[in-house]
Order: sequence, then C-alpha cells, then structure tokens
Amino acid sequence: MAAPLLEQLSESLGSPEPAIRLILSILIGSQLYHSVVCVLIQFLMLRLMGRTVTAILSSFTFQMLYLLAGYYYTATEEYDIKWTMPHCVLTLKLIGLAFDYYDGGKEPSKLSAEQKASALRSVPSLLEVCGFSYFYGGFLVGPQFTLRSYQRLVARELTDCPGKVPNSVVPAMKRFALGFLCLVIYAIFSPHYPDSYYLTDEYEAQPFWYRCVFILLWGKIILYKYVSCWVIAEGVCILTGLGYNGVVDGKHQWNACANMKVWLFETTPLFGGTIASFNINTNAWAARHVFKRLKFLGNKTLSHVATLFFLSIWHGLHSGYILCFSMEFFIITVERQAQALVKDSPVLTKLANSALYPLIYVVQQFIHWLFMGYPLVAFCIFSYDKWLKVYSSVYFCGHLFFLAAYLIMPYLRKALVPKKEGREKKQE
Repeated sequence: MAAPLLEQLSESLGSPEPAIRLILSILIGSQLYHSVVCVLIQFLMLRLMGRTVTAILSSFTFQMLYLLAGYYYTATEEYDIKWTMPHCVLTLKLIGLAFDYYDGGKEPSKLSAEQKASALRSVPSLLEVCGFSYFYGGFLVGPQFTLRSYQRLVARELTDCPGKVPNSVVPAMKRFALGFLCLVIYAIFSPHYPDSYYLTDEYEAQPFWYRCVFILLWGKIILYKYVSCWVIAEGVCILTGLGYNGVVDGKHQWNACANMKVWLFETTPLFGGTIASFNINTNAWAARHVFKRLKFLGNKTLSHVATLFFLSIWHGLHSGYILCFSMEFFIITVERQAQALVKDSPVLTKLANSALYPLIYVVQQFIHWLFMGYPLVAFCIFSYDKWLKVYSSVYFCGHLFFLAAYLIMPYLRKALVPKKEGREKKQE
C-alpha cells in the first residue's frame, strides 16, 4: 500500500531530484549567495539609514528589483523550481522588516494594533536577521511572520508553558496529518487533471460542457498542492512554538502561522471566502504593508488595485499572473454587488433563507468553482499564447459571464430593491 502511494506522489509531484537539488543549492550551493546578498544589504540598510522613509523605499526597491531580475534571467515557459521560489518569500520578509523597524521609532499612540505587535524598538543584530530569514519553518514556502515573533520564539515567550518547551506535538501532528491528507488527494487525482491537457487537441475536441467541468475539477485539485505545503509548514511552526497565539476561552491557540482555513476553503460558496481562506499570511502581509500604507491615496479601490498589481509581479513577470489577479478583482467586485443586492432585496433575502437554499448552495458552488478555476488557468500556464488558447476554447465564458453580471446588476437592483430602501442605501 505504502509503495504504490509513494510512487503516485513521485509521479504527480514530478521527480524529487529537482526539489532536492534546489534545497541543497540554496543551503550549501552556489545559489546561496542570492539570499545572503539580500539579507546582508537589508541589515546594512537598517544600520546605516535608520528609521527613515528613505530606508523603506530603498529596501522595497532593492529587494523587489533583485527578485524581478531573478525572474527575468531564470524564467522559462514552464513552472520553475529555482532559487527564485523561496526568494520571493524572503523578499516579503525583508521588506516587512524595514517597515517594522520604521514603525518602532513612532509613538505607540500612532500605531495600529498590528503595527504595535510587530514594531522593533531597537535595531536587530545580524544574527537575529539571519535566523529570522533562514528559519526552516518558513524559508521555502512561508508562512510570513515578523522578526518580533521570531525574537519572542527565541526568548521562549511563545509557549503554553512559560520558559519551557511548548506542548505542541499534538496540534502540530494534527496539521501534519491534515496536510498529508491533502497531499494524498492531490497525488491521487492530479494525474487525471494535468495542466498540459489544456493544450492538447483532445481537450479542444471535447464538448463545451466537458471543457468547463474540467476547469472546475482541475481548479479544485490543483489548489491542494499549495494547501498541503502550507498546512505541513504550519505544523512545523506549531512544533517550534512559533504558531502559539495565546489563550482564547481558556484554550491555548496554535494558529499564529495558519496559512489556510481548510474548513472554510472546502465549504464556502463565495469567491471572497476562498480568498480569505487561502495563503492567509501573505494576504495579511500585503494588506498591512501595501494596502493600508496606501491610505494617503484616499481611494480604497485604487489601493486594492495597486495591492493586486504588486502581488501579481511578486509572483512573476508572466502575463498570466496579471490576468489572474485582474480577474480576481473583477470577480470580487461583482460578488460584493450581488451580496448587497440580496441583502437589500426582500424577495432575494426571502429566497436565500427558504427551503430552496440547499439547491441554491449547490448551484452557487458550481459557479464558484468553475470561475475560481477559470482565472487559475492563466496563473498556472501563465504564457500568453497558452492561456489565450484555453480561454478561446471555452469562448471566454468567464469574462463574458462577469461582464454581463456587472452590466445587468444596476437594472436588477432597480427592479428588486424597493425605491425607499434604494434611496436610503444611496444616502449611506
């Protein structure tokens, strides 16, 4: 039983040799210098530039340009397992470090609760910066955490037994087991839903409904690759104590490094719910250091667009990343309008709370996962000629569906929302 399963894992994930070579080259090989250079320069920036806006801008510019240069010189038409994969995680850590050091020089009353928790009151040592950067629980795939959390871990403050090793084996093994289960699901089903199938004549010859259902199932399965990595990495962080998050209702919490809300991921019928359950720490990092820092723009939509653009180029330079995050913004916009319509319309509210809700839930889940997989096509095969071919084969149904929904929403609101409530809503 075990041997066939391991064979399936090897086949679905590819040969383990590239991953092994990656880890060895990063840790002891020639590619180590990329991270070493960025860590040392970031440390020097903290020391020499101090708590200044110049240090923030310099850190952001240098770290992002180094990463983008790495993408430019190493990228191919396939998914690349190179030094840039863990380096993108490191890039966010080092940029966040500059922000946290800058916040440490402000008056506490001017900081948010998040900023107070992560602010650095003194310049960290080189050993602390290196330990934070190369911490094995988050170096390859995340999660993101602050240097202040790492300092508390080293000081043994992150434990359910003050001054002692945390009793974290059981919660850590629970996350490992869940992550391993997700990995098994991916290993079993992913060979039946390969990315390469999109570009075959066989896929184009299938009926339209089959092509759409394939996108739906493929989108669901492909995400288990990321879910399994993040949940297992979370288990590592819990085991060390980094995942400790205090006491709530008399129970010790171990979710400080949670990168996935697996139950929400599996059950939510909303696009916003899936995004809220997925890659949580990276999204929180972007919200804290990009979206909220752009408050001076005075426009949430503009800040949101800028944040998604940052995330798209942080993933890579391929056009598919920009298209994916653009679709995400548009889908979320339409979904929020639809939720507001249901809330404001007595007819739709009554229908949503009726005995027909289970049927509505099934239909909603179908639409949810069909159009969740749709932008992921561009994200995973990312090359312009490839994703254009796939979208052409399904007649750009996702683009047309949400464009039509966006255009028709004002008319639905006019027809289904009472005028009085509509005026009140407008005034608000």
